[in-house]
Amino acid sequence: MSKVQEVAPELGIAPTCAALGLARATYYRGLRPKPKPLPRSSPRALAPEEKTCVLALLHEPRFADLAPAEVYAGLLDEKRYLCSERTMYRILAENAEVRERRNQLRHPAYTVPELLATRPNELWSWDITKLLGPVKWTYYYLYTILDVFSRFAVGWMVAYRESARLAERLIEETCRRQGILPGELTIHADRGSSMTSKPVALLLTDLGVTKTHSRPHVSNDNPYSEAQFKTLKYRPDFPERFGSIEHARAHCRDFFGWYNHEHHHAGLGYLTPYEMHMGLAHEVIAQRTAVLAQAYARHPERFPHGLPKPAQPPKEVWINKPKEMTTSASLGRILGSVREDGEHRCPRTNDLHPARDRATPLTRESELVEVVL
Repeated sequence: MSKVQEVAPELGIAPTCAALGLARATYYRGLRPKPKPLPRSSPRALAPEEKTCVLALLHEPRFADLAPAEVYAGLLDEKRYLCSERTMYRILAENAEVRERRNQLRHPAYTVPELLATRPNELWSWDITKLLGPVKWTYYYLYTILDVFSRFAVGWMVAYRESARLAERLIEETCRRQGILPGELTIHADRGSSMTSKPVALLLTDLGVTKTHSRPHVSNDNPYSEAQFKTLKYRPDFPERFGSIEHARAHCRDFFGWYNHEHHHAGLGYLTPYEMHMGLAHEVIAQRTAVLAQAYARHPERFPHGLPKPAQPPKEVWINKPKEMTTSASLGRILGSVREDGEHRCPRTNDLHPARDRATPLTRESELVEVVL
């Protein structure tokens, strides 16, 4: 800046600034006197002693339960003025003494359920949906229990009403038919009245089953049951209304037979839930691999990317998979323990009993539990 002032009388301000690479606006701005710093507080602000006096007045018994507006008006009636109503609020806020006088509802911070399934009968998801009845405002209620790993519907029931006792009966019968031992199963559900009821909670405790719940108003926490209900209601043969409860049960009986044994699920590598639940995935994948190998041997030119491979089923299924997965060793510590055969236990399952050999696969007619009332 001083160099410009020395040379500018001879060469001019513009050429000097251009030669030095200095903007003329910067040069002229430097010539202006710097403004005085503004005071950090307003001259209208109360002194610390005055604030202490106002706070002490607000603490007096006659003013302790009154709003600042009432205090302000009362002081004026006494021919006294200390500060404005807004200043009283500022002084109270500085001392953390301003709050809602009524008890307000505060929603707790719900933990995100993070559940893992690596084998059948380790993690179940259950829910209830409405089916339209023959006339307006009449419904039937479909209870469904779904195995998260295999997507196999292990139990279902159609009833006239939603009831915790009915849910208790369905869960108990399904656990018995699937041979569930204490400490090896987790059941996940939303926060419906039947799901959070005391009878269901006591039953699960007696069976040694761990229960978890979704966060309120978060459908993503129970995605598998929601997706299964969508598959049911988006089928071409799903009626607009059911004429009777027998009609609803007959339709659901056909649907679950198709869903478990014929539906090639995209999330399972296009295997059926029955094949995944009964441990038949390796046989089906081996057969598909042989078929594709034969097709490739006959016409390799039709496969530019080489030998085709069938889609593989998942080895683990998550509800709310953590964003940052740890290493396999630390993951084993998070889950609690790892079985000797390499299978991870569910993170919410109590490690109370040793793992047992899986039961012999049930027959096609008896593996699905249907409770009829």
